[in-house]
Amino acid sequence: MFTGIIEVLGKIKAIEKEETNLVFTIEAPIAGDLKLNESVSHNGACLSVKPVSKKLYKVTAVHETLLRTNLKHLVVGNFVNLERSLKANGRIDGHFVLGHIDGIVKCISAKNLHGSHTFTFACNPKDRKYLVPKGSIALNGVSLTIADLTSHGFSIAIIPYTFEHTNFKNMNAGDEVNAEFDVLGKYVLENLSRK
Repeated sequence: MFTGIIEVLGKIKAIEKEETNLVFTIEAPIAGDLKLNESVSHNGACLSVKPVSKKLYKVTAVHETLLRTNLKHLVVGNFVNLERSLKANGRIDGHFVLGHIDGIVKCISAKNLHGSHTFTFACNPKDRKYLVPKGSIALNGVSLTIADLTSHGFSIAIIPYTFEHTNFKNMNAGDEVNAEFDVLGKYVLENLSRK
C-alpha cells in the first residue's frame, strides 16, 4: 500500500522484451536501499524490484500490467514517479493508494497558472461514478484532489512542489496517465450495487 506522496523520479535506462513482458532497468537515488521483491510504485503501478547496483534496479511489467497502464509507452530516458510502500508507523500524507491501476485517462489540457498548474483529463464514461469533486485520485501514483468535474472527465490542480518533483512537469495534452480511483469509494459503490 502507498500514500501517493512521490519520493523521487527514476530514469529509464534500458528496456528489454521478455515474451509478453517488459523488463525496465531504472536509475534512482533509492536503488541502493531496495531489497529483492520489495514493492515500489512506478507511475502508480506496484511492481516488485530486483536490485542491480547502488544506482540501478530492474522491474518486470507483465502483460496484464502493460494492458492497463501507460508503462507500455515508456522509452529510454523517460522519468517515472517512484514511491516505496507505506510503513505502518508513519504518517499518511496522501490517501490510501494500492498501486493497482484501474485504467488510463488522457490529458486534454495543461495550463500554467503562474503559481500552480491545472490539468484536465478525459476518462471513460463508465469511470465517472468514481469521481467526486474534492475527492481523491492517484494519477501516475501521485495523490491528488479532484478540483472539478467536466463534461468528459475532471480537472486537478498541482502545487509547485508536486509539479517540480514528479513527472507532471513533462506532461502535455495527449499524454496517457495511469489512474487509480479512491479505493474507499470503489468499495462503497460495489456494496451498494449488490443490494
